[in-house]
Amino acid sequence: MNEHESYCETSTDSGTGAGPAADAGPGEAFAECVLCREPTEYPASVKGAPLCPVCEWREAERSACSG
Repeated sequence: MNEHESYCETSTDSGTGAGPAADAGPGEAFAECVLCREPTEYPASVKGAPLCPVCEWREAERSACSG
């Protein structure tokens, strides 16, 4: 490997195939965030307490700063 090659291969597709949104079928509704009621990136059929990206970020901040 020379200095101009990238270390990791990166995918050039735009968000298809990976992540929770890939689990939602075409036309399937997205789950509501349990904190703010905004749509999440998870399908409505997901089990548990889904959070929207904003609330996920805030929860991560709270848990990281609690010490």
